[in-house]
Amino acid sequence: MKRSGLWALALAGAVVAVWLGRPRAGLELAGPKPPPIAGGPVERSVPASAAVATDDSTLAALLADPAGPKEIHLLPRTYHGDWHVTRPVSLLGERGATLEGSGKETVVFVEADDVTIDNVVIRHSGRRHTHEDSGIKVHGARAHITHVDVSDTLFGISLGPCPHCVLEETTIEGPGDDAELRGDAIKLWEANDAVVRNNLVERSRDVVVWYSRHVLVEGNTVRHGRYGTHFMYSHDSTARNNRILDNVVGIFVMYSERLRVEDNVLAGARGAAGVGIGFKDSSDVELSRNWLIANTTGTYLDRTPMTASHPVTFRGNVVALNDVAVRIHSSQEGLRFFGNDFHENVGLVDVEGGGDALGTTFLGNHWSDYVGYDLDDDGIGDVAYEQKRLSGELLDAHPSLQLFQGTGAMGLVDAISRAVPVLASHRLLVDPKPVMRLLRGGSAAAAPRGELALREDSP
Repeated sequence: MKRSGLWALALAGAVVAVWLGRPRAGLELAGPKPPPIAGGPVERSVPASAAVATDDSTLAALLADPAGPKEIHLLPRTYHGDWHVTRPVSLLGERGATLEGSGKETVVFVEADDVTIDNVVIRHSGRRHTHEDSGIKVHGARAHITHVDVSDTLFGISLGPCPHCVLEETTIEGPGDDAELRGDAIKLWEANDAVVRNNLVERSRDVVVWYSRHVLVEGNTVRHGRYGTHFMYSHDSTARNNRILDNVVGIFVMYSERLRVEDNVLAGARGAAGVGIGFKDSSDVELSRNWLIANTTGTYLDRTPMTASHPVTFRGNVVALNDVAVRIHSSQEGLRFFGNDFHENVGLVDVEGGGDALGTTFLGNHWSDYVGYDLDDDGIGDVAYEQKRLSGELLDAHPSLQLFQGTGAMGLVDAISRAVPVLASHRLLVDPKPVMRLLRGGSAAAAPRGELALREDSP
């Protein structure tokens, strides 16, 4: 190599070292205060005049009697059997009341409207995937399930068809089988206007909301599963204030419109398929104040939005420490990012199949690697933030280098292109009004003084 080439390489390396070692603004990544974690059953006493199931046969008789009591109270003991509920009734347990199935089918199968199951332990279902053996399975409207602890069941709680059902303050733990052999912890099917609130799910497969409109999924903690929450054909629904941690995928949305995703923590989705939040063929979605932290891919978008007239908007989110912050199939028109914090992600945008994200709107975001200036001190950078990727240009020009895609070598190439922008000419994204300091998830206290300039119609 010529001496001039060695000097150029040494200079580029020195610049990269300075750039990587520069002081950076700190960011508290704990996210919002976590929701309360449900503890299952609570202390409760049986009223003196209540109908009480003293043993297995008494409980079976009370449930089978069409004229039986509207409330059946359960003592702190274990009731053995597979229970079939065919009339409106409330099963109310003292703490320690346990319904233990035979291990052959669903433990509690409800085929009636207006059934309440409260304050009991449910365990030991069958293992038949063809029958979706569950801890509780409901076919009926207005079921209310609360303060329940479900374990050692294939599926946890399956609601559907089940309009206007409520599931809250419940703990569901998967059976410990291989992840692909587990059933879903919570399954909603044709469960319009349902509420799933303040539940704890651990080591199960998925939480699914399918073919269900106007569903509220709020305040839940979902850990160590596959899909933290999977929406499909579930229009006009809301996911709010959930903590979805260490799953393969945090939230995934398919074929759904008019969703609101707010104040969730979606973290630790690792591995080749790891995604904090993903979308396929969805439109008119608002994502606000979420924390997408330490995922393989922060957000993934496939044909989302489907049309520019029904946009998908990310507003006030923290997207930090992900291998790739945003992965999209193509430059999506109608995809908009306003006032988000992009902090210390390994890669910002990856456009599958090549291309760029110039059709996506980025405006007023904070970028931890922005090195511009703010001479008028209004909190907004005086020069646009641009992301260029030298490795992409090299791969396009030399396809044989695909072997090195995703390696440290290509990462160093992109680091050099950020430190020495003249080396790369292909722009991936542009934010014409980058914010100089951390927004911390859209906090009003941290808004720049120039916030009025960050309207969506700004040039």
